[in-house]
Amino acid sequence: MNAQAGPAVADETSHRKPVQGPLSAYIRDYLARLRGGELGSAPAIVGLVVITAFFAIVHQGFLSAYNLEALVIQAAPIIVMAMGLVFVLLLGEIDLSAGTTGGLCSAIMAVLLLRHGQPWWIGVLAGLATGLVIGFVMGWLRARAGIPSFVITLATFLAFQGLTLILIGGQGSVILPTGSPLISLENSFVPIWLGWTLLGIFVLGYAAVKLIDARGRRESGLPATPVVVIVAKVIAVALLGSAFTYEMGINRNLITNAFFSNKAQGEPWAVVLLVLLFVIWHFTLSRTRYGRHVYAVGGNEEAARRAGVVVSRIRISVFVICSGMAAISGVVAASLLQSVQSNAGAGNTLLLAVGAAVIGGTSLFGGRGRMIDAVLGGLVVAVIINGMSDLIQGSNSSGYEWVVTGAVLLLAAGFDAVVRRGRST
Repeated sequence: MNAQAGPAVADETSHRKPVQGPLSAYIRDYLARLRGGELGSAPAIVGLVVITAFFAIVHQGFLSAYNLEALVIQAAPIIVMAMGLVFVLLLGEIDLSAGTTGGLCSAIMAVLLLRHGQPWWIGVLAGLATGLVIGFVMGWLRARAGIPSFVITLATFLAFQGLTLILIGGQGSVILPTGSPLISLENSFVPIWLGWTLLGIFVLGYAAVKLIDARGRRESGLPATPVVVIVAKVIAVALLGSAFTYEMGINRNLITNAFFSNKAQGEPWAVVLLVLLFVIWHFTLSRTRYGRHVYAVGGNEEAARRAGVVVSRIRISVFVICSGMAAISGVVAASLLQSVQSNAGAGNTLLLAVGAAVIGGTSLFGGRGRMIDAVLGGLVVAVIINGMSDLIQGSNSSGYEWVVTGAVLLLAAGFDAVVRRGRST
C-alpha cells in the first residue's frame, strides 16, 4: 500500500494538470513535472521513436506497408491483453493466468464451432462469458478469501493450460473454418474510404473532447491546457493517423503473394477493434467514478475505504475486466493463427503483455498507469520483435529478440522503482 499517494478519490492525472496561462508557463510547468519524476508516456514515446528510427535505418523495408501490417497484427493480441492487465496492475495485483485464460476461452470457442456446429458468434460469446466468470472467481478469492493474487493466478495458469490441452485433444490444434468472420478479424481489411472516415471521426472526437475539457476547466477557474498545445496534439494525431492510413491503402499484394489471394488494401479490422477498446477503457478510467475509485484503491486502499469506496468490489471488477480482455485477446490470436493450439496462451504472450503495460508507463506498485500505456508499450514490444527478426537471421534470432525485450522491460521496471522511491522521500 502506498501511504504517500494523493487523495483517495482523485484520479491518477489530478496531480499533474497543466497550468493556465501562456505557452511558456505551460512548458515551465511541464518541465518541472518531468524533473519531479512525473514523466507519463514520454519515455515510451521517445523509446518507440528511437527504436523505430534505428530499425528503419538498418532495414530498408521496415516501414513498408507490408511490414507495418505484419507489425500491427502481431501486436494486436499483446495490446488487447495489456489493456486488461493495466486494471489489475493499477491495484498492485498481478494476473499470471491471463495468457492461459485467453487460450482456454479460444479453445472453448473453437470446439463449439468445429465439433458442435455452433455459429461463430455463439462460440465468441461462450469464450467471453468463460473469461468473465474466471475473472470473477479469481477476484472473489483475492478480495474475500484474501489469497494473494500471485498464488491464485499461478494455480489457474497451470490448471487452464491443462484444460486447454484436454479440450483440444491429441490432434494438437483446431483449425478455424475457412471463411469464418473470426479469420477475417486479422486477415481482412477495412475499405479504404471507411478507414479515412473512421480516422476523421476519431480526430474530430479527440479534438472536441480536449477543447470541451479545457473550456470547462477554465470556466471553473481550474488550470487548463493552452489551446495551442491542444491544436498541436490534434495535428500530431491527425498526421500520424493519416500516414498510417495512407500506407495501409497500398496494395500489399504488389510486394508479396505469399499470404493474400486477391487484394490487401486498407487497415486490418484488428486495428478498428484496438481503437474501439482503447476508447472504451480510456473513457472508463479517466472520465467515470469507477475509474477514480480504481486509482483511489491503487493509490491508498485504506483512504479509499474511509472515503466510502467498496474496495472488494473494485478488486473483483478489475480481475473480471482483465480476464474478459484476455478472452478477447485469445480470439484475436486465434484469428491471426487461423487455429487454436493445445498450448494456446502458455507461451510468452502474458510476459509480453505485462512487459507492454510496464514499458508503457504503468507502475507495478499500483496507483499509476493509463490505457495509452498498453498501446505504446505493446508497439514498443512489437517493433523490437519485428525489427530483431529482420536484423538477425538464423536459428538464434528469437533468442536475441527476447534478450533485448527483457532488457527493455528491466530498464522500465527499474526506472519505475527509482521514480517511486524518489516520490516517497
